[in-house]
Amino acid sequence: MKKTKGSIEAEISKAITQWEKDYLGRGSISVKADILRDMIIVSLKGILTPAEYSVCETKDGMLSVKRTRADLVESGTGELKQLISNITGQSVLNFYTDISTRTGERMMIFRLRADLEKEFI
Repeated sequence: MKKTKGSIEAEISKAITQWEKDYLGRGSISVKADILRDMIIVSLKGILTPAEYSVCETKDGMLSVKRTRADLVESGTGELKQLISNITGQSVLNFYTDISTRTGERMMIFRLRADLEKEFI
C-alpha cells in the first residue's frame, strides 16, 4: 500500500521527536512536518528549558544558547539526514536549522534530491 503525504509527515514528526529524546535527552512540546516540493519543513515548539529562557534575557546569553543548541543539532546532522532518507526513500542534499530564543521554536529544513510532493499528486 502506498503511503499518503500525511502519513509520511506524521512518521517524520514522530521520528524527529524520538531522535530528540534519544539524542538530546528531551523532546519538544510539538513537532509538525510538512512536505513542500523537494523540501521537508519541520516546526518544533517548546524547545528551550525554563533555565535557557532565563539565560536568553541578555544578548550574550541568547547568543550562547543559540550557539550551544546549534552545535548539539549539527553534531547529529548525519543521523537526522539518514532518518529522513529512510522514511522518504530519498537522499537529503542539505539541512538547515535555526532556533528562536524568543519563542522557543526551532525550524528544520531538509532539501531532498527530488520533488517528493509530486509523488502524491
